[in-house]
Formats: sequence, structure tokens, C-alpha cells
Amino acid sequence: MDKVIIRDLHARGIIGINDWEREHPQDIYINIEIGADLRQAGESDDIEHTVNYRTIAKKVLRHTESANRLTVEALAADIAKICLSEKGVLRVTVRVEKPGAVRFSKSVGVEIVRERQWNS
Repeated sequence: MDKVIIRDLHARGIIGINDWEREHPQDIYINIEIGADLRQAGESDDIEHTVNYRTIAKKVLRHTESANRLTVEALAADIAKICLSEKGVLRVTVRVEKPGAVRFSKSVGVEIVRERQWNS
């Protein structure tokens, strides 16, 4: 399967379970790998035949900055749903990370994989 990759998308949003995390937006880094069939786009050189990563990035940023989720797991699931709602997206891997969330680590996060459900 072909992939469209969005790497280190930087957002700021409310995320976390502690009171201090709910008061101010934090840095959030998002990585997305979108599985799709990109053969037609490669042949036609037409944006209409591919997954528009700019559109997805804008939707993900808008959601992340306003979602106010408690967990990175919930935010990752939201982002996967956003991606899978786009035309041509068959599979998505989403990684959401909070820099500095744990002392002595660069970041902490989760990675999830979701696929389009054809019967839904």
C-alpha cells in the first residue's frame, strides 16, 4: 500500500488529566501515515486523484487545538477518524506525543493503527 506521510505536525492544545495541564495549551506533536492507492495520482499528476495532505493537516490542527482531550489515546483516535473520513484513505497510523510529559524523556505518546470499515 502506498503512503502519504505527515511528520511532526506541531499543535498546541489542552491535553492531560492534571489540573495544571487543563489550564494552558501544551505542545503536541502528531505523525500520520496514510495508506492509500496512489497509482492514479502518479499517472495523472492530478490532486483530485490523491489524498490531500494539506486538507488533512488543517483539519487535524483545528481539531487538536479545540478538542480538550484528557488522554493522548482519545486524541489519536479522533485524528484517525478524521483521516479515515477523507476520500481514498484506506488505513492510517497516528502517533501523538507530548514533549516533556515525563521527566528525563524527550516525549511520551501513543501510536494507533486504524483501517476503513467497509460495512459501516
